[in-house]
Amino acid sequence: MKKKIQKICGLAAALWAAFSLSSLGAVAYYQKTLPDQFYVSSADAVSFSGATPFSFATGTDERARAAAASVGGSQNFFTDLNLFGLIPVKDVHVSVADKPVVTVSGRPFGVKMYTDGAVVVGISPVKTKDGAKTPGEEAGLQVGDVIVTLGGQPIKSYTDITAQAKAGQPLVCEYMRGGSRCSTTVTPALSSEGGYKLGVWVRDSSAGIGTMTFVAGSGDNLIFAGLGHGISDVDTKDIMPLATGEIVSARISGVQRGESGTPGELKGLFTSEKALGTLRQNGETGVYGLFHQAPQGTTMPVAYKQEVKEGAAQILCTLEGDTPKLYNIDIERVNLNDRERSKNLLIRVTDSELLEKAGGIVQGMSGSPIIQNNQLVGAVTHVLVNDPTRGYGIFAENMWESTKTVSVS
Repeated sequence: MKKKIQKICGLAAALWAAFSLSSLGAVAYYQKTLPDQFYVSSADAVSFSGATPFSFATGTDERARAAAASVGGSQNFFTDLNLFGLIPVKDVHVSVADKPVVTVSGRPFGVKMYTDGAVVVGISPVKTKDGAKTPGEEAGLQVGDVIVTLGGQPIKSYTDITAQAKAGQPLVCEYMRGGSRCSTTVTPALSSEGGYKLGVWVRDSSAGIGTMTFVAGSGDNLIFAGLGHGISDVDTKDIMPLATGEIVSARISGVQRGESGTPGELKGLFTSEKALGTLRQNGETGVYGLFHQAPQGTTMPVAYKQEVKEGAAQILCTLEGDTPKLYNIDIERVNLNDRERSKNLLIRVTDSELLEKAGGIVQGMSGSPIIQNNQLVGAVTHVLVNDPTRGYGIFAENMWESTKTVSVS
């Protein structure tokens, strides 16, 4: 009996040690990936929805009530975020604030944008009388670099590059790489076809159709939010640096149905040259800018990320013309990882009409609002290529946060 008790105690100790080690590993991971900031609308909302293992420390609701009731005092405080209600993960900043109310859209829009500099999308040799030369490569330029000046002159297009290169003289080239400004000297090569060339292919603009998520603000200070992810170059896959741009009216003319391994697509066209809005940001969480017209749609509160739960929801998207419609989906997983700001939700289309017409999620649906419990909880961002019935979404809170940095002047 004594030996049996010792074995049981030893097993319990081993299990506890294993649990402790795994918990420590989980804590270290979550410390790096979980958000440092949470919003709550009231003491009643100081909790996490669904099956998440996280919770705020005991007493957080009382602190939130006190903060909400304070006049002239701080409505912000710090509290512990716990794993399984027991293990402190990190100290997080909590702000008590009314939920923002936005006009939910789901309508298609056209995007025209011009880059801040010329994006290098290819390096190629220049044929000369002395053989092939690669001046761009020899100068150290790489695919993904953004040429911002050449010979001291700002670069906005390929035409600017050829204008600077035509003299055939060495040129100081300033370019952006990975967020850093770099400099090199490039000497154009005289092509056997005529003219001096750098041996680089560049892109200076982009155009396409996406879905508007919402419009925030009021009066003359309206800000639109769309796509839920940035506009990236098709070759480099990097988010394109924005110089100027606008959005215009668009309509959907057809749907190319998605199949496993072959993403589908919303086919559309611009219906007006008149700008609906001015682009101000192209970033990780979407495109944003000033909206010039009265918004169309339903006003709805934005859910805070900890309120989003697994289960039934709807997406608002347009498959024909410019009128959006609600379709049923399931939110299969909620991911609070702050490092993947456009992949917070794993969703699956369950609506028979959407499955029949589109096969699920297709390109062009990016930005389609995700609605749950009469709140805007997110927007569609990606489709799973091998399973078009499923895809990813971004928290609506992340997009709303991005609107705060849009200049209205």
